[in-house]
Amino acid sequence: MTKSELIETLAKAEGITLKAAETAVNVAFQSMEQALIRSDRLEIRGFGSFKVKNYEGYKGRNPKTGELIEVSAKKLPFFKVGKELKERVNGSTPPEPKS
Repeated sequence: MTKSELIETLAKAEGITLKAAETAVNVAFQSMEQALIRSDRLEIRGFGSFKVKNYEGYKGRNPKTGELIEVSAKKLPFFKVGKELKERVNGSTPPEPKS
C-alpha cells in the first residue's frame, strides 16, 4: 500500500475529504518521524514498535576495489512486528471485523 492509497482508504472509511485525510496521515507520519529523531521508542499496539538502533563505526571493504574504508557510526530506525500482527499475517487469528 502506498501513502496515496492509505489517504484514499482513510477518506473513504471516515467519509472525509482527501485533503483532510492527507493532513491526518501527514501529521501522524511527522509525529512518528519526530519521535524517532528524538530517539524515542514508538509503539502502536497490535501493530509493532519502532526504535532507533545505534551502530558503531567499523572498517569495511569496497567490494569493487577491495580497498579498506572506514564506515562511520550511524543510527537507523528499526521496526519490530507485534505479536497480534504476526499472528494475523500467518493466519493464526481471524482479522478484526470492520466497522
